[in-house]
Amino acid sequence: MSPVPAPSRLHELSAAELALYRQLDPERLPRHIAIIMDGNGRWAGQRRLQRFFGHQQGAESVQYVVETASRIDLPWLTLYAFSLENNLRRPETEVSFLMRLLRTYLVGNVKRMNDNNVRIAYVGRISELPSEVQETMRWAAEKTARNTGTTLTLALNYGARGEIVDAVRAALTKLAAENGGAVPLDALLTHLTEERVSQSLYTAHMPDPDLVIRTSGEMRISNFLLWQIAYSEIFVTERFWPDFRGIHLLEAIREYQGRERRFGGLGNGHASNVAEPEQALVR
Repeated sequence: MSPVPAPSRLHELSAAELALYRQLDPERLPRHIAIIMDGNGRWAGQRRLQRFFGHQQGAESVQYVVETASRIDLPWLTLYAFSLENNLRRPETEVSFLMRLLRTYLVGNVKRMNDNNVRIAYVGRISELPSEVQETMRWAAEKTARNTGTTLTLALNYGARGEIVDAVRAALTKLAAENGGAVPLDALLTHLTEERVSQSLYTAHMPDPDLVIRTSGEMRISNFLLWQIAYSEIFVTERFWPDFRGIHLLEAIREYQGRERRFGGLGNGHASNVAEPEQALVR
C-alpha cells in the first residue's frame, strides 16, 4: 500500500503569498534552497541600534521563512547561520551572544517546528561549539526527528574549504581502511573520485542546492557550500536578512523558475554552431 500523501498546507499561506505561489509551476519547485543570511548588522546600524538587535530580528526572520517553506512542502532548506570565520574574527562578546541566541531560538521554536512538521539538522564543525550549545542542538534534533516535512539545516561553525578538507581526509581514511591500512599514496589518489568526496561531505545525505539566495546585495559566496553549489542558480537581493520574509522566498523561486538550468550544456532549443573539423573546411 502506497503512503497517503500529506494534506496540502497552501491555505496557511498569507493572501499575498498564495497569489504569488499561484504564479509558480508546482512541478518545477526547487528541492533544496540554501540561504546566506546577511545584513543583520547593517539593518541595526541603519536604525542606530546595536548589532545584537539585528541578530535578534534575524532569528525571527528564520522562523517566518521556515514556515513558508514548510507550507509549500520544500524538502530541504539550509541556512548559513554561523561561519568558521565568524567564530574566529568576530568580537568574543558578539560570538557569545550568537551562541546564546542560538540556544534561545532552538528552545523557543521547537514547538513551532513540530507544528510545521519541520525537522532540524546541522552541518559544520559542531564539536568545536560550546558544550551547552551542542547539548541544546542535540535536544532540538531529537525533539523534531520524527517530522517528515521540510528539513531545516543550520550551517554552524561552518566553512566550505574546511568541509572539503574534512571530506578528503575522511575519504582517504576510508579508502585506506578498505584496502588493509598500509596503502601507497598513489594507489589511494587513483581511487579518490568526485563521488567519494561527495559521499564524505557533511551534506552527503541531501541533494545539492538548486537555488542559493543571498541577502544584503553582496555579490559573493562567503565560503558557503562551494562544492555543492557548482551548478546552483544564485539569487541576490538588496534586502537585509531581518526584513526577509516568506513572500521574498517565493519571489526568489519565481526568478529561479524563469531561468534555464544548463549544467554545462547548451540547454533546450539550442543547436550547436560548432562544425565538425572536416565540415568547417568545406564551403
